[in-house]
Amino acid sequence: MSTVAPLNLGIAGLGRLGKRHALNFAQKVPGATLVAACSPVADELAWARRELGVSALYADYAHLLAHPGLDAVVLVTPTTLHAAQITDALNAGKHVFCEKPLSLDVEDCLRVEETQARHPNVKVLIGFVRRFDASYQDAYARVTRGDIGRPFYVRSQSADKNDPSGFFVRFAPTSGGIFLDMNVHDIDCARWFLGGPKIARAFAAGTIAVHQGLKECGDVDNGLAICEFEDGSLAHFYATRTLAHGHESLTEIVGTAGRLTVGQNPRLDRVDIAAQAFVDMVRENRPPPVTLADATEATRIGRMLTQSFRAHAVVEADERSG
Repeated sequence: MSTVAPLNLGIAGLGRLGKRHALNFAQKVPGATLVAACSPVADELAWARRELGVSALYADYAHLLAHPGLDAVVLVTPTTLHAAQITDALNAGKHVFCEKPLSLDVEDCLRVEETQARHPNVKVLIGFVRRFDASYQDAYARVTRGDIGRPFYVRSQSADKNDPSGFFVRFAPTSGGIFLDMNVHDIDCARWFLGGPKIARAFAAGTIAVHQGLKECGDVDNGLAICEFEDGSLAHFYATRTLAHGHESLTEIVGTAGRLTVGQNPRLDRVDIAAQAFVDMVRENRPPPVTLADATEATRIGRMLTQSFRAHAVVEADERSG
């Protein structure tokens, strides 16, 4: 039996994904105790009291951070709040697990990195969940020991089942666009398998196959992207919100001596695995398996792809905006 004290967690954000995170941390993650919940929505706080048995409920995030004995926070809030909420948590001495992406703005990402550097004993993990999946980890181990030679090309996709309710249309104005919202997982995965190269140039294109309402905010429901990195390696990404038969994530890594394919994983997500990794990382004082710098680069590349899509042009690294 572990002698390390359980991690006392508070969760902010109890929407569709937030509820899944909350249930995982409350019921399926050894070493974690969910002690508080935060949401500005009264019905969501009532859900937390009823379904999670959490009695410490807060409408204000600052009050959550001040909860007695709180060790860490889980952020499943709108992306536009991530950077500021992580910064506040770091300054309050609380460890952070935050849903992707770190931010929609590169400068905000860099400011979070600077804040974390001033609090080196406080850990932050961004939820790039594929890094915690056993099949992806097995593929990464094979790549690092040279089974496929030198990896130089990654093809990866994030494909969601079509949701006729119109959720994506309502979400689109604040999502950052399909490339930041969906391909950010593929971007991080590609950089991971390719050894963390810096981006050189990018091109993206997209179409609206189903959800015509996306036109109003300049988004699409299907997108393709190509990235060229400074070391000459390449990545190709596909994102769709209109798959008829269900969710599919798929990654292919091509090397000079072979090829690996990961997917099609039947699990809807890997929230519980990432949650356990975060708790173990904090309790055992291990370094984060994905850094804030990795998260910043994912945002940087996602923004370049969005810029390319809107401009119908290749975007060079020195042209990118924060």
